[in-house]
Amino acid sequence: MNERESLLANLRREQGGIIPGDIELTPPKLKEFVEDHPEVSLEEYFGFYHRNARIEQTPTYEGDGRQLFSHMSIPDRFDIDSYGIGMSYGSEAAFHMCHFHAPLEGIDTTEEDIRSYRLPIITAEEQKRIRDFAVTTKATGFAAFGQLEQTIWERSWLIRGMNDLMIDMSMGDEKANIILDRITEHSCRSAALYAESGYDIIGIGDDIGMQHSTMMSVPMWEEWLKPRLTKVIKTIKDINPDILVFYHSCGYVTPFIPGLIEAGIDILNPVQPECMDLFAIDEQFGERLSFWGGIGTQTTIPFGTPQDVIDRTKEIHEHFKDKGGMVICPTHIVEPEVTWDNLNAYRDTIFELRG
Repeated sequence: MNERESLLANLRREQGGIIPGDIELTPPKLKEFVEDHPEVSLEEYFGFYHRNARIEQTPTYEGDGRQLFSHMSIPDRFDIDSYGIGMSYGSEAAFHMCHFHAPLEGIDTTEEDIRSYRLPIITAEEQKRIRDFAVTTKATGFAAFGQLEQTIWERSWLIRGMNDLMIDMSMGDEKANIILDRITEHSCRSAALYAESGYDIIGIGDDIGMQHSTMMSVPMWEEWLKPRLTKVIKTIKDINPDILVFYHSCGYVTPFIPGLIEAGIDILNPVQPECMDLFAIDEQFGERLSFWGGIGTQTTIPFGTPQDVIDRTKEIHEHFKDKGGMVICPTHIVEPEVTWDNLNAYRDTIFELRG
């Protein structure tokens, strides 16, 4: 079996044995890697069995978009993304972290403002790039993974404002339906492009968990988000039921897992060990779900020793080696302060466990 076939068989729990890895670095950390390893890609160095693609959306708002924030004083170091979402930054110590600014926040926003808000598009050139990426990736023996993060909830609140959208939902305000429906339809189009292009895994997700609790009640999630999530996944599965749907949410999401399975997800990421017990979750839901993550980026990766990283990697491997259903990796993007001793301990252990 090549890498693609091995990864997909593992995630479908058709075989144990080889448990793949994955990692994502913050820009400063990636810069360090490129400077130290100019001859090899991150994917090659860490031995990925997949390759990631992200759709580059083209903005449709006028000019540089700063007119979207006429309701506020725009700070220094202010960026606007393709969705018109503003980002401002603190000190250099914050690294890649930012404060988001929502263009449609505030009580003066009307239903018509939300209906007429201009969302980005996928150009013909970008559609071709996405299709070509899948063909090339699979031809070279790797699984094609299409990323569609911030699928419904996050993208909606980033545009409307989290507080305002929470209030809209709590009050049954039609503004919540309008923004959530528009973002759902937009995500369905992106998901369909991935599915029609032949991607093996499509990664969707929204952060609905916090460190020790859920971000909203399960009934609220079931009313407002689950039907829309189900629609996005149905769009994918109607095109190709063999595509694996990867769902990301940071934090404590255990109460949502039954509903996420009902909505159609196949893989849960990242199962933060600071918030959830990976092995208990597997015992309860493993017959219907696989996992991707498991090594804490709040604990083991930044603050543990190389031996701690080795021990955690081996612990996860021991649990899943005979049945599959796991990609062992850090649970989130790796921050700049993490040592290369720890990252190389993870890499070397993954390679050792593969034999």
